[in-house]
Amino acid sequence: MAGFRAQLPKLTDRIPLGASGLEVSPVCIGITLDPMVVPAAFEAGINFFFLTADLHWPLYEETRRGLKQLLESKAAARDSIVVAVAAYVTQPEFLWLPFEEVLMEVPQLDHIDLTIAGGSYGLELPTRLPVFVKHREGRYVGARAIGASFHDRKAAVELVEQGTLDLALVRYNPLHPKTRAEVFDRVTSRADGRKTLLYNFKSTTGHLAAPDYARLGIANDFWRPHVTDYYRFVLMEPALDGLLCALPGPHAVGELADALARGPLDEDDHQYLLDLGDLQRGAARVKPAT
Repeated sequence: MAGFRAQLPKLTDRIPLGASGLEVSPVCIGITLDPMVVPAAFEAGINFFFLTADLHWPLYEETRRGLKQLLESKAAARDSIVVAVAAYVTQPEFLWLPFEEVLMEVPQLDHIDLTIAGGSYGLELPTRLPVFVKHREGRYVGARAIGASFHDRKAAVELVEQGTLDLALVRYNPLHPKTRAEVFDRVTSRADGRKTLLYNFKSTTGHLAAPDYARLGIANDFWRPHVTDYYRFVLMEPALDGLLCALPGPHAVGELADALARGPLDEDDHQYLLDLGDLQRGAARVKPAT
């Protein structure tokens, strides 16, 4: 398909993270329901992990436990993994201690590789971003890189093009397709010199459970995409370097690897996921059978 990747990245691929000297896998593990996802992901070639320093702290309990287990059993793995930690508070004076609290909770980490300004908007970034720049400059908690996650697409484009960040995370999925035109089509390609890595989050928003198809009027003989097909949908976008994902259990690591090996969706399946998104948003409806 024109304008899309011909091949999808592999879990074992590595991408330079700015000028930090670190390299990250195209898949980053965030929330999980089972701590064994972390060692399973590491063994499969994933070296990038995401925690929060404040918002949603309870949801990352199993990820923290998984990192503890991995590093207790393989201390040398710390040299191979990159751990990002996000803080969502906006007051500059509160953008220090939360990261130390993560290290108190998971002392096996020893340091944090990447501090992230979570949930960033253009209006508040001028006061928050300088703190993260200081994190990187002073190697606060060991950080060698900084990033931000965005719901504000305009701010995301501006910061990515500015090049201050090492990583930017944006939201794209069949329910939020405008990100393609409003972000991906407006940022410089990595081949043309873009320094900031661009990762996706909320990739599987819109994945339907079986009862949802009937509610939307979709007949039983229509395709039921697997959750991993949404990751394939997202990674078709050449502007994206990778994605943050939530995997429920160790089995999902293998499922994701297998899905990426199958390559991009074909044109019809890609459009089908967009059509499902339209149905869910109420922007379209199924035509009754005649």
